[in-house]
Amino acid sequence: MTMKKILSAFLLLSLLHGVAKGGEKTVDDRPESLLLLWWNVENLFDTTDDPGISDEEFTPEGRLHWTPKKLLLKEMRIAYVMQAIATHPDYGQLPAVLAFAEVENGAVFRRALQKIKGARYRALYHDSPDLRGIDIALAYDPERLDFTGMKTYSVPQDGRPTRDIIVAGFKNRGRPFTLILNHWPSRAFGSALTEKKRIMAARVARAAADSLLLQNPDADIIVMGDFNDSPQDRSVRRTLRGTLNRLQAQRAKDGTLYNCWGGSSQPGSYSYRGQWERIDQILVSKGMLSGPGIRTDEPGAFSCFFFRPMFTKSGKKPWRTYEGGKYSGGYSDHLPLLLKVATTSHPH
Repeated sequence: MTMKKILSAFLLLSLLHGVAKGGEKTVDDRPESLLLLWWNVENLFDTTDDPGISDEEFTPEGRLHWTPKKLLLKEMRIAYVMQAIATHPDYGQLPAVLAFAEVENGAVFRRALQKIKGARYRALYHDSPDLRGIDIALAYDPERLDFTGMKTYSVPQDGRPTRDIIVAGFKNRGRPFTLILNHWPSRAFGSALTEKKRIMAARVARAAADSLLLQNPDADIIVMGDFNDSPQDRSVRRTLRGTLNRLQAQRAKDGTLYNCWGGSSQPGSYSYRGQWERIDQILVSKGMLSGPGIRTDEPGAFSCFFFRPMFTKSGKKPWRTYEGGKYSGGYSDHLPLLLKVATTSHPH
């Protein structure tokens, strides 16, 4: 699909579902705080073999000896993180939106959601063409958000297919915002060799944002994902047009997105060979930095969430479920990202 066709498709999506329409933002002086979460949960698989994907190792008889007991512990760990967020003094609530990477199917995702105490999530699931069967899974709280529509777009690739880009629209008290969810191709076999694959994914995500901004330059857009590239890499900085400079994003007239790592002193969400990396990222449109609608401008609105048990004994890296092909029993090799937003109808 050409970029022109992708742009047209996104325009159609916004017209049909009313996402990112500034005129629909109702007047309401009361702010409401919402929490959004992105997390690569590291291989949330069920224990049965699906002949349509390469999941044989995640079975009791497979190489990793993935059993119902291990799956249950994985679900409990996810639920424990959600409860830690809900009881944390900086948040005090479950996320209104959950976006997970590396989920095998809708059934195992819904089962994990059911383990979260007090949750009332509604799942939105799309099976991507990834050969391993790992997808992006999305859920939202229907008592806080109205769902307005979802589209998925494939990323053109030479060779094996990758995860689709997911675009989902929501409203909070009549105020629309759009999520663009990503899990870009990995750096397997080397960063330089695979860079073009991530640049292609960035083009599709950028086309989604441009479509929405063309209709409304102040559209509230949140781009989340595991990009497998850092904020300084070409795919994020040039193709996606992300910047770590908040003022630059606010002043830009070309749809530059603000990368929320720009306001964080945390080293990253993923540790590789002893070095922290910021490959999981949340970027927002300038409409969310000023003006009415969905805002994210308070100090500490963005964070990489963790607590001590999520790390190995050394405390130097996240405690993985599998380490070097051996079962470790931890949470994930990635830490979750949180973004706190507030609805407001008055510019500051």
